Amino acid sequence: MHLRCKCHGLSGSCEVKTCWWAQPDFRTLGDYLKDKYDSASEMVVEKHRESRGWVETLRVKYAFFKHPTERDLVYYEGSPNFCEPNPETGSFGTRDRVCNVSSHGIEGCDLLCCGRGHNTRTEKRKEKCHCIFHWCCYVSCQECVRVYDVHTCK
Repeated sequence: MHLRCKCHGLSGSCEVKTCWWAQPDFRTLGDYLKDKYDSASEMVVEKHRESRGWVETLRVKYAFFKHPTERDLVYYEGSPNFCEPNPETGSFGTRDRVCNVSSHGIEGCDLLCCGRGHNTRTEKRKEKCHCIFHWCCYVSCQECVRVYDVHTCK
């Protein structure tokens, strides 16, 4: 949260100032969380005996990395691999998923196909085209066949 203020008065003279706590815009918040995620520290759970019984504590897995602060993200279980099918998590994997060959985002073939590459096939689709509105009140269209390249993950 950060403080936002607005001035009130003639010509913005700021005779009266109103302030409130507000969330940052979505992009700023998303970038902040992504930075936290990218720098998260992997931990291991250690069990040891104390006078009150067995106690679990977290320890940094790789001592040569910096120790996390109270404001850092930590994790002790790896993320599941969504590239391969996993009935336990309900993931079907990404094989045969349609991908966008020209995108560098999550729907792009490079990322979505997990480095396995993609297949390309040509597909013909019938679509309505050259539509005309007739007064009053109907639309007539022709049927066109369009050719598309469809990319799917290997």
